[in-house]
Formats: sequence, structure tokens, C-alpha cells
Amino acid sequence: MKKIKCIIFDCDGVLVDSEPIAIQVLIDMTRDLGFKISLDEGLKLFSGQSLPYCFNHIEKQIGEKLPEDFETTYRKISFRKFEKEIQPIVGVKDFLDSLQDISICVASSGPLDKIKMNLELTKLLHYFEYNIFSCYSLQKWKPEPDIFLHAAQSMGFKIDECMVIEDSEMGIKAALNGGFKTYCYQKDISKHTNEAVHYFNHFNRLKELLLMTAN
Repeated sequence: MKKIKCIIFDCDGVLVDSEPIAIQVLIDMTRDLGFKISLDEGLKLFSGQSLPYCFNHIEKQIGEKLPEDFETTYRKISFRKFEKEIQPIVGVKDFLDSLQDISICVASSGPLDKIKMNLELTKLLHYFEYNIFSCYSLQKWKPEPDIFLHAAQSMGFKIDECMVIEDSEMGIKAALNGGFKTYCYQKDISKHTNEAVHYFNHFNRLKELLLMTAN
């Protein structure tokens, strides 16, 4: 394998444990509208998906449009929850501290202000400085690879010099569609069999995988 010079991180579910918080808010807000699912079901449906996708899915299920102020209210409630509850993914700080001579960036489906806020709340923002890229700036969404291609180009690296770390099916598809070496963080990796993806359940394990593939 060609030496990795740049690691492209997804944000939600890879750097910060935000998805259970955000999806629970979405479930709570739509329950009275007739959309009644559990958090586990919500995570399966919405993890890694863009917010427009989530809204569209809910609207199809309830047979009507969401209120005009729904997104604004959702953002306010979820941001307040993030401020109180969000945590970094276990082991990610030590992993970031261990990286030497490797450039890093974030490429996420979330809006830029949300990405920066969550990284700041979890004390991860300083690792990435200005190297943060959002699908909202491109208006292109995973599984399209545009956000990862844009991040690699902006960082000044070729595709085969980069690797992507994801946690969702849509993110994995986007990385593979772009031709990137793809790693996936999942707490339970026993059911994953995609041979094109390297799965890990702790960032200590990712260190080992990187050493193995570099040799």
C-alpha cells in the first residue's frame, strides 16, 4: 500500500458521539406527528444520512410535510443537547495525539457550524484548525464521493495517499465510490464482511491496522 499521507475523518460517530443525541431529538420531535420508532431503529435508518434525507423519509411515512420551522427548532434543541451531553469517541484523542507526519482533516455531512461546535465541545477542534469540509458547502451528499474528493484536493493529496475513516453505510459507500482506502469504526464489528473495508472497534485497534497495512 502506498504510504498514507492524509487521514480524512467523518465527524459524527467517528470523532464525536453525536448521532444518538441528534437522532433521539428527531424521534422525540416527530412522535406526535405520527412517526413512532425506537432509538435503535432510528440509528439504523438515519446514521450517516443527510438531514434532508431524514426529513424526506419522515414526511413519506407520515404523509405530510413537516412544519416550516421544524429544521430551525430541531437545530436549536439538538445544539442545546450537544452542549450538555456530547462526548468524544473513546480513544480518539490518544489516536490523534499519536499521529506524526500525517495530515488530517474532517469531511462531514453536517453544516459547518455544527461540526465546529461539536469539535470545540469535545476539545478536538484544535487538531483540525481550518481543515474542515462540509457537504453543505458543495450541496453534494454521501454516498456521492464529492466531499472526500474535495477534502483530498483541498489538502493537496492524491486519492491513493489518503484514507477515510467512516462509521455509516452511506459514508463507506462514498469513500469507496471515490476510490479511497476505507476504514470503519463500529462498536460491534462481528457482522461486517465487506472485504474492501477495514473495520475496527477501538482506536487502539486502528493503530495496529495501520501498522499492519504499512508493512
